Amino acid sequence: MPARLDPKRVMPLLLAALKEDIGTRDLTSAALIHPTLTAKAEIVAGQAGVVAGIPLVEWACGLLHRAIRVRPMARDGDAVQPGKAVVFLEGPARPILSGERTLLNLLSWLSGVATLTRAYVERVKPYPVKILDTRKTTPGLRYLEKYAVAAGGGYNHRMGLYDQVLIKENHLQLLAEAKHPGRPGPTLPHVEVIAEALAQARKTGARQVKVEIEVRDLDEFQAALAGGADLVLLDHWPVESLREAVRLIRQAGRQVLLEASGGITLDGVSAVAATGVDFISIGALTRDAPGLDVSLDIV
Repeated sequence: MPARLDPKRVMPLLLAALKEDIGTRDLTSAALIHPTLTAKAEIVAGQAGVVAGIPLVEWACGLLHRAIRVRPMARDGDAVQPGKAVVFLEGPARPILSGERTLLNLLSWLSGVATLTRAYVERVKPYPVKILDTRKTTPGLRYLEKYAVAAGGGYNHRMGLYDQVLIKENHLQLLAEAKHPGRPGPTLPHVEVIAEALAQARKTGARQVKVEIEVRDLDEFQAALAGGADLVLLDHWPVESLREAVRLIRQAGRQVLLEASGGITLDGVSAVAATGVDFISIGALTRDAPGLDVSLDIV
């Protein structure tokens, strides 16, 4: 079960989403639907998947009209089949119709993220590895998308640049260029600056913050181990090289965690998990997930 959503973080997003769609008023519903007319409706899954975003429906309905009663019929993280009603609504018809598209958009998108995450999690079940999300998220919606990843059984990587040090290839490239001014960029070795980068990150960062570093090959990997990295990111490494990195850590008896990333598909994720890495980060969870088919039906 994912962590609970914080209403203080979510309400401004819901208000903005409703305002974007409804604007000053819903012209169609105002023209056709009498203000006193009431309705009963269900939000129904049109395909199999994993639900995420049920609390958003409840809170958004509260913003639309206080008289709308919401009865969840599924919980975030539940697997559902086609035809399953996940939310029941009852109350004034106008605001229900006015909020329909916003409710469905949010529920569809977050459930799509949760569904794709669950598919990856299921593929690596035989292995002690965690599926992570990344910062490849929709601007402004990262909090919700990472919540959906957790609903699908995945784990959250850093929320932003403020809660973990991650020294990427570009950081090391700039340090190497500063060390060798005038030397062609592609020939610059990162091995020479890895120890310095790790030491500087530890010096300026908070003690409880983990320090992770991205390396391109086994030489850089050894330098990262010697420099005391907490985690090492192995981006676009072949399976054979991932396996060798795991072997080197076990041989050295080090407590360093390994994260594999880079174009890892559903078909290939189990082979990566079998190498023994600790984490597999998947940008596609939040970047490429197709929305789950959901609809609002008047009943």
